[in-house]
Amino acid sequence: MKKLIVPVLLCSLFFSAFGAVHAEVLDKIIAVVEDDVILDRELEREVAAVVQRIEANNAVVPPIYILRKQVLERMIIDMLQRQMAERAGITVTEEMLNSQATEIMRRNNMTAREFRAELESQGISYQGFLDTMRNEIIINQLRGREIGGRIKVTDREVEHYLETQGKIGEEATQYHLGHILIAVQEAASAQEIQKAWAKANELVEKLRAGGDFAQAAMSYSDDANALKGGDLGWRTKGDIPTMFASEVGDMSPGDIADPIRSPSGFHIVKLLEQKGSEQHIVTKTKVRHILIKTNELIDDAEARKRLLALKERLANGEDFAALARAHSDDKGSALKGGSLDWVGPGDLVKPFEDAMEQLAIDAISEPVQTQFGWHLIQVQDRENKDNSDEYKKNQVREAIRKRKIEEETELWMRRLRDEAFVEIYQDRL
Repeated sequence: MKKLIVPVLLCSLFFSAFGAVHAEVLDKIIAVVEDDVILDRELEREVAAVVQRIEANNAVVPPIYILRKQVLERMIIDMLQRQMAERAGITVTEEMLNSQATEIMRRNNMTAREFRAELESQGISYQGFLDTMRNEIIINQLRGREIGGRIKVTDREVEHYLETQGKIGEEATQYHLGHILIAVQEAASAQEIQKAWAKANELVEKLRAGGDFAQAAMSYSDDANALKGGDLGWRTKGDIPTMFASEVGDMSPGDIADPIRSPSGFHIVKLLEQKGSEQHIVTKTKVRHILIKTNELIDDAEARKRLLALKERLANGEDFAALARAHSDDKGSALKGGSLDWVGPGDLVKPFEDAMEQLAIDAISEPVQTQFGWHLIQVQDRENKDNSDEYKKNQVREAIRKRKIEEETELWMRRLRDEAFVEIYQDRL
């Protein structure tokens, strides 16, 4: 066969021209976001990932032109937040990223190799996973800084909620909600508001006539949960945004509320499911300990040796409280004979709690190491306690805080979007 010979100059011109055309196709700009851009290939990649997730859930994929619009809006909001985080100097170190990835593997009981294989089976590269996680951590840190620090929940708010919303047991009732937002800009004209209101009412009529809520959310909602079919998950009443909390209390599963106005626009809410409250029982443990801290003079081996000597003295009949007062480096508990009084799950650091849970009443542990030093632990008593009231008060407090953060985040993101310079090339969508 005769070998084809192409002059070097002609070859370079050919491939340069081809490369330029190819790059133009692949790198077409879809949107300008402040001083950055979103490229068509980036949008295509995100849309493909969303389609894969929707199909994996056996849901109907919306028309691609609608999906591209929804995904693009999410990408714009994410980019604006990343830009703000960069200006604020918020970064994620490799150590933080690897630590987070390791924790996710641990929770899933997977080795690094198994975890990577699982990601690949879902069409996700490990680097892509790390990039996504980095982005989420940065955005969460930004929101914590911009919003979380301003959110406070007082005891009076918890009490007021319980007084106005009914008995504390009712708070444990949970509601599974679907949500669609027809957004309205803050500076919208009366005509634009009327148009959005009409669109919301028309959508409610279609949904009440049997329309698919998840499909409608993916197609029409301007909310961050649109691509999840508008699913807000299970929430207690205190966890539901204030603007439609009262509506949900009067709804039955399957009901769709009339459009609800807020500064962000018009909200359409569907009650998907509902479930009741349960009793919350916790095991309380009365425990005491002797602590030996490590320092320049006392290393781990010496601290452990001292505790073993104290344990032998206890076995020979000496009093635990007296030895704690004389030898424990935890001066607060030493004054009380080493007593930490009654503790519940999560009150103590994990290595201490794990060792404590293994002990029979009156038994004394082997030396246990924690971040504070080395401990001898003795369990004095245990009891099962109905912690429902305290538990539900804490639920109310956390729900109110979460609701406040959610409401403030929605307004903050809408304001961020409205005030930013964003140009979308509609003809390329």
